Amino acid sequence: MDLPAKLKPGLSGHAELIVGEEHTAPRVGSGLVHVLATPVMINLFEAAALDAVDRHLPEGYQSLGTILNVRHIAATPVGMKVRATADIVKVEGRTVFLKVEAEDERELIGDGVHERVAVNVEKFSQRVAKKSAS
Repeated sequence: MDLPAKLKPGLSGHAELIVGEEHTAPRVGSGLVHVLATPVMINLFEAAALDAVDRHLPEGYQSLGTILNVRHIAATPVGMKVRATADIVKVEGRTVFLKVEAEDERELIGDGVHERVAVNVEKFSQRVAKKSAS
């Protein structure tokens, strides 16, 4: 399946949150300092990418993350807002290539690249069910 023509470079998606204690490194097991945890920033990147891609897919399809290469370059304290952006830079076949960035209220806190592949949900679910049955 080739992705629809309307899914093209230049489209973007966004996700944001206000950092709570539940989003901190000690809470998710990725460190000791009470700042935004890298896994939570990664989740924001995924959410922004979903916002950019999935609304343009045909019914019965969704995208799945396959590659994520990011830097987490600045700490964000509890109480501060974080906004992630995912910009589509290229589409090849079923694969979507995105540039991702996250900023808090003061500065860029993370960036990287992300790839997602479009799948037929029913067929994918059947493969997963077959795998779990074996």
